[in-house]
Amino acid sequence: MTPSEPESGKDEVKCEEALAEIYLLLDRECSPERDAELRRHIEDCPPCLEEYGIDEAIKQLLARKCGGDLAPAELKQKLRASFRKTVQVSGGVTVERTEVSIERHD
Repeated sequence: MTPSEPESGKDEVKCEEALAEIYLLLDRECSPERDAELRRHIEDCPPCLEEYGIDEAIKQLLARKCGGDLAPAELKQKLRASFRKTVQVSGGVTVERTEVSIERHD
């Protein structure tokens, strides 16, 4: 499967959508239906699965290293730029908007 092409019409979520909504999925901010759609796509799309794993690891690292404090705006901007570049290089996909949020787990 190539980015942006659903496999046999089975998957209606495009890579651009899945990648743009990865942080909504990670933060559990999607509806249950959208969560299921995105997870189905990510599980069937190796490039999106890889990006999901990278973003999940980054989110956990930020939460651990920032100790619940808000990440500096400059760090968020650098991470967003890095995400876009990584996605573009590895998947040939352009991400227009990436959200980064950090929550403290006690």
